[in-house]
Amino acid sequence: MTQQSTLSPEISAGNPILAEVVRSGFTESLHRGAVVAVAPDGEVLLSAGTTDRPMFPRSSNKPMQAAAMLRCGLDLDGPLLALAAASHSGEDFHVAGAREILAGAGLTEADLQCPPDLPGDEPTLRRLLRAGRDADRVHMNCSGKHAAMLATCVARGWPTASYTDPDHPLQQEIRREVERLAGEPVAATGVDGCGAPLFAISLAGLARAFGAVVGAAPGSPERRVADAMRAHPQWTSGTSRPERALMAAVPGLLVKAGAQGVEAFALADGRAAAFKIDDGAREARPAVTVALLRALGADLSGLDPERLRKLASPPVYGGGREVGAIRATLPF
Repeated sequence: MTQQSTLSPEISAGNPILAEVVRSGFTESLHRGAVVAVAPDGEVLLSAGTTDRPMFPRSSNKPMQAAAMLRCGLDLDGPLLALAAASHSGEDFHVAGAREILAGAGLTEADLQCPPDLPGDEPTLRRLLRAGRDADRVHMNCSGKHAAMLATCVARGWPTASYTDPDHPLQQEIRREVERLAGEPVAATGVDGCGAPLFAISLAGLARAFGAVVGAAPGSPERRVADAMRAHPQWTSGTSRPERALMAAVPGLLVKAGAQGVEAFALADGRAAAFKIDDGAREARPAVTVALLRALGADLSGLDPERLRKLASPPVYGGGREVGAIRATLPF
């Protein structure tokens, strides 16, 4: 049965342009969306577009999911805890980590319910294809989260075969954690690309949740997740991903991207922000993130200047050379 969208075309069309794609001096695409930044107490600092309507945060939900798993008894820390909140690139260390989580719970890859996929990391992908390998579940970018969900179920004595059911005790605990951190009720439940339940909240709620995760007391479940992700950013994304570069360069920064143009981050002082690009264009996310960090006064000097340039204005290529860029156009 097809579900009707809760976001009307009128609302979407009214959102401001957050980024433009310029090729050979010609603007060929415009990406509209909504963006919000909040203070540590949740007060709105910056806002543009519709930020109070429900949307699916997609993988930006993962720090909250991981915090809920810790509350339920998941025994992970360091890189493996970061992997539990990851959308990883399928590099060898990601796969080894997911297998380690499973083995620690007495489980195998056969227990994963995420779909088979190929690694997102291009060198790894090419190597596996040359070796005649096919897609499998452990290379899927959410395998760390799914392995951690299974390990949590084993720790609590909950059934593992139904762990992706929205009515499963684990998923109900995750829902409560999302609502607590976002400061609002979940508006809808869907199915994420990985097969796990997905809880809809507003962009403002997502930003509040990230601020709450970073600002939580040291040693609390949510703070442990934030600290693990910030200490091991390559485990939450990948060796060459923008999130890793930003977290490695900006002390205390927590960033988590999601599908369909969603991204959220929190600074060390508890200020946080979230945005969604209406058409789901993921290639525009880095430019918008850097522009938003600059609007909040974040220090980006830790980034190599050329890396910063390519994050702030991702190149547009023609014939193998740069002929333009994606530019952020935030309305503040």
